[in-house]
Amino acid sequence: MEKLLLAMIVFSIILSSCSAGQVEIMPSYGNEVSDFEVTDQNDEAFKRSDMDGKVWLVNFIFTNCKTVCPPMTMNLTETAKELEDENVKNYGILSFTVDPEEDTPEVIADYIGWFDIPEETEWHLVTGYSPDVIKRFAKANFKTNVDPPKAGEDQATHSTALYLVDAEGTIIKHYSGIDFGDDSYPIEEVVNDVKTLAPR
Repeated sequence: MEKLLLAMIVFSIILSSCSAGQVEIMPSYGNEVSDFEVTDQNDEAFKRSDMDGKVWLVNFIFTNCKTVCPPMTMNLTETAKELEDENVKNYGILSFTVDPEEDTPEVIADYIGWFDIPEETEWHLVTGYSPDVIKRFAKANFKTNVDPPKAGEDQATHSTALYLVDAEGTIIKHYSGIDFGDDSYPIEEVVNDVKTLAPR
């Protein structure tokens, strides 16, 4: 009996060792991000190929948002601080505006400047495409709906999810980007996943 118990313990340790350091791909994902070329807050081009070799946290926001976008951006700022404390390299943050007609490089630079982002963090808040383009891009890649502001309105509709993309450009999973209802922003899980996937 003691030998059986010991064998079970050893087997359990082996299994836990095999699963450690892995991030499970959600069944609804596993696709690669398609090509794009956009403009970031520094009025510089950012392309799909610029994502290669790094892990990315991706979300959809807009600067005139009166509800969810500021807390989403704050949560990502706190995540960047924790990743800096953990000395995690080779990762970046990519935020697509869903109101590109209003969010010029100057406007998004002003928005991101309000947040206390660690100096070494690579964070691209991007624009430079049409509302139809971001709507199709979000649906095709991240399986989420984006609806830019309707005529005469200033509020867009978009997901509050945060998406994890690995160094090969594959979308792995998503998290709740804010505290909402029974869901809360899982900062420890996000930090651990980035640490696990970021190339050393």
